[in-house]
Amino acid sequence: MVPRTTGQWLKMKTDILKVILLVLMLMGITVILVPKLRAQPDMCSPSEKEETRITGDEKSITPIKHTKHFMVSAFIDHRFKNTIRVISIMKRDSLQPLYCICCTDNICQTAEAEVQIHSDHFGFAFGASDVLCKVEDIQNAAHVAVSTTANISDVHNMDFLPIKNRVEHETFRFNFTVCVSSLFGAYNNVLQFAQTMEMYKLLGVQHVVIYNTSCGPDLEKLLQHYRREGILEVVPWPIDQFLTPSTGWDSKRHSGELQYYGQLVTLNECIYRNMYQSRYVLLNDMDEIIMPKKHANLSLLMETLQPKHRNVGVFIIENQIFPKTVFEETGLFKRPEWKNIPGVNILEHIYKEPDTTKMFNPAKMIVDPRSVVQTSVHHPLQTLEDIYRVPVNVCYVVHVRVARLRGLTKDQLLVDKRVWDFEKELVTKVNQALKSSGFLNVSDCNF
Repeated sequence: MVPRTTGQWLKMKTDILKVILLVLMLMGITVILVPKLRAQPDMCSPSEKEETRITGDEKSITPIKHTKHFMVSAFIDHRFKNTIRVISIMKRDSLQPLYCICCTDNICQTAEAEVQIHSDHFGFAFGASDVLCKVEDIQNAAHVAVSTTANISDVHNMDFLPIKNRVEHETFRFNFTVCVSSLFGAYNNVLQFAQTMEMYKLLGVQHVVIYNTSCGPDLEKLLQHYRREGILEVVPWPIDQFLTPSTGWDSKRHSGELQYYGQLVTLNECIYRNMYQSRYVLLNDMDEIIMPKKHANLSLLMETLQPKHRNVGVFIIENQIFPKTVFEETGLFKRPEWKNIPGVNILEHIYKEPDTTKMFNPAKMIVDPRSVVQTSVHHPLQTLEDIYRVPVNVCYVVHVRVARLRGLTKDQLLVDKRVWDFEKELVTKVNQALKSSGFLNVSDCNF
């Protein structure tokens, strides 16, 4: 019988819903019918304005109520059946049963949460973690909360995260994305930041993501320039408002509750954030440049590497340290217009430390994000594909920083002028960025 009246249509929908609920209950899944959360017109596909209202003012860290833990962001993980992955920060000695509350339009499912604390936590009290939620109606899932109880009486008082990566794209907006784990401590290295950004643009990077705890006022102006330009995405990362982060990676030498301003958390978050946006993701710090040695750009590099290593999803790139206290003698790139710009001039540093097998090499990575499940800083923790260590004569990290091998004289260092291959375009682009940011006048620049 075909329903002909509104009442008949409502009765039919109610009967269908009863059958669905019965099936879910027989499967052991708790389902709760609730009014639309916060009077949302459509929780399954909220507008950007509505989504911001649900989740707060673009919060990147959300405490899990009645725990010592935090949620960061939530993603559908299409590689695992019916799985929502909530990037989290867990207090390692305070684990307790947790539940996922996953909501569509006006139906919320609850399920026991599986908590996975990443194996690399470096001894700190809090560690990067994943909360895995297994839900049946995953394609309609729009928001998720993590709770200490499955007996929900009022979902309106819960903090929900929007669920991202709801669509598994096969084409990507970007070819290369750089993930920078964090800026903190009033970081104000303007010149090196501009040089790194412009160098990456010359190498073919289209997207840079930075997690910002704090930076200096000069760098803030430069960040605004690159945001206007469209290449830079700045994610607020106020971790110091919730925990006491360390300023280093080793809990024995650096006090704090969480490793290096949550570096492990943000690197993992950035991989999932860009999983269906970018073909490749580069994981490195802002004073590092992943530099092809034999290729003009990153695209040509990967077009050579990937076909030779079809099952590889993680390419390890070794670090080469250029001490920032050792300068090129001629002063060729001691440019007068940069005299009052705060920061390091990478063009002045062409001397690098020799390779040594006696010390750990803090390598960085180029990854296919869809092959990575969990990562640490210098190597992945869990992958779905193989790992390949790229020879230094093919690609390496240009890292201008304090010396690691102390006491070496200049003649014990190696000369590497690879950055100079880009000097003409690099200087022009850096000056244009500094001018647009208000650091230089037209008369200062010799474009």
